[in-house]
Amino acid sequence: MRIVALRVAALLLCLLHPVGVLAQDDTPGVPQPDRTVRDREFGVAARHYGLERRVEMLQWQRAPGGYTRTWSELAIDSTGFGDDHRNPGAFPLQSRRWTASEITIEGKPLDPAVVRQLGEWRLFRPSFSALPANLAATFQPEGDGLGSADNPLEPHVGDLRIHWRELVLPPLGERIALRDGRWQLVAESTTAEAPRAAVAEPGDGAPNARTHRAWWFGGAFVVLVAALAARRRRIRNR
Repeated sequence: MRIVALRVAALLLCLLHPVGVLAQDDTPGVPQPDRTVRDREFGVAARHYGLERRVEMLQWQRAPGGYTRTWSELAIDSTGFGDDHRNPGAFPLQSRRWTASEITIEGKPLDPAVVRQLGEWRLFRPSFSALPANLAATFQPEGDGLGSADNPLEPHVGDLRIHWRELVLPPLGERIALRDGRWQLVAESTTAEAPRAAVAEPGDGAPNARTHRAWWFGGAFVVLVAALAARRRRIRNR
């Protein structure tokens, strides 16, 4: 009788096991941008969700006791500076930023608030294999970007240097939930109380059905064990 009970228990555990495996599939997939974000002027493409070009010019800046040279993304007004410390003025190239129009996870849109709050701009070194010939004649690789100085160790006022940053997202895991047809941020308190429940929203009620099946098998197992125990007592009392 004990062997029969163990076999029945093993069978019920095997039936219940897939429910646990399916419950682990609630983690959201990898975010996908609607397009590859590019800086077409330089032939640079981002690997993630946004791209930023940062252009700096070496310029004169007034300092205590005279002038100093500094790299700046903004044009420094040199009105009133000495004739030997005039800045070129307008930049020939501008800093710019591009972002994906839409980011989706498993076909459902990601709320832009997620990108604004969790996104991070990180410096990266792109490939310059697609650099147009006219720019290749002006710029050369310098560190993680490009520079216009003939000698990067001795740049002159008016020289440019350019770096790129890309927008990346951390693993979203239990930090987002599917609500109203889009992936949205989950409140910290909700995440702490019910991390798995907050990750995904069932579309067809299947997770609820699996939960009911688990309860049904659990109840059946208890009833079966009780029946076997009662039968064993009756046999002993004969």
